[in-house]
Amino acid sequence: MYKNQRIAVVVPAHNEARHIGGVVTGLPQFVDHIIVVDDFSSDETQATLKDAIDSRVIVLNTEKNLGVGGATMLGYSKSLELKADIAVKMDGDGQMSPDHLGQLLDSLTDLGYDYAKGNRFLAGDSLQSMPRHRLFGNIVLTFVNKAASGYWHIFDPQNGYTAIRTETLRKLDLRSIHKRYFFENDMLIALNLLNARVRDVAIPARYQGEQSELSPFRAGITFPILFIPRFWRRIYQKYVLRDFSPIALFLFLGMLLVGWGVAFGAYHWVLSILTQHVATTGTVMLSVLPLILGFQLILQAIVLDIHESPK
Repeated sequence: MYKNQRIAVVVPAHNEARHIGGVVTGLPQFVDHIIVVDDFSSDETQATLKDAIDSRVIVLNTEKNLGVGGATMLGYSKSLELKADIAVKMDGDGQMSPDHLGQLLDSLTDLGYDYAKGNRFLAGDSLQSMPRHRLFGNIVLTFVNKAASGYWHIFDPQNGYTAIRTETLRKLDLRSIHKRYFFENDMLIALNLLNARVRDVAIPARYQGEQSELSPFRAGITFPILFIPRFWRRIYQKYVLRDFSPIALFLFLGMLLVGWGVAFGAYHWVLSILTQHVATTGTVMLSVLPLILGFQLILQAIVLDIHESPK
């Protein structure tokens, strides 16, 4: 136990025979349960786990590849069955050092947060070894995630080193969380609807030459598509359905005005090119004024949303 809290560590693993043994044996003694989810591995992951002699280890095998999110949700469900107080998620590739586990747990046990996650950007040393494409991708995804999740103070949303109170975990519909690499982002969006308090913890990553299975090109295409409906669902549920807020009004009206300004201006710009007709001052104003006013309303909605972010 850790400060009278039962700790379960969930380790999703897919073809991690090289690293999974070190991950399991490196966990400190205060961890009560080590739940390894072998996500339909085709290498020697299963054999490696059999060699890891530790009574705390529980191995769950999937009948098909669920994806890192699906495997993690399966592990979370098991941690609830075991009546753990805190569920930690660590990857099976050895990037996440157990030396920093106490920092995550202290955020929940001492500071009262519901969810804590690692942040490689606060730990400057790890940025020097982070591949450049990963660094750029994480920065872009961070800013998109801030708007979609409502956690404007959180950075590095793709970081998978996390800890969550099981009482908070029970309130989530684990079946609705995304099953693949988007699940860390989806968790934050779902937690915001619960007004859960989330904290970033400075934790460096250990890169050991492993290749990420997440394609930056694929993420750049699929993640925005996944963010858009979740953003609107959060706005609707939090600021319309549960408690109507001027945030929704400012956002909807602002986007309507911006859309009108852009469409009206573009139409007359094309018309002026085709007919050589110069737009009048009034026509220009009918495009520019809604554009400016709409932008101000959207900006105000963002400011209010930042103010509403659980901290």
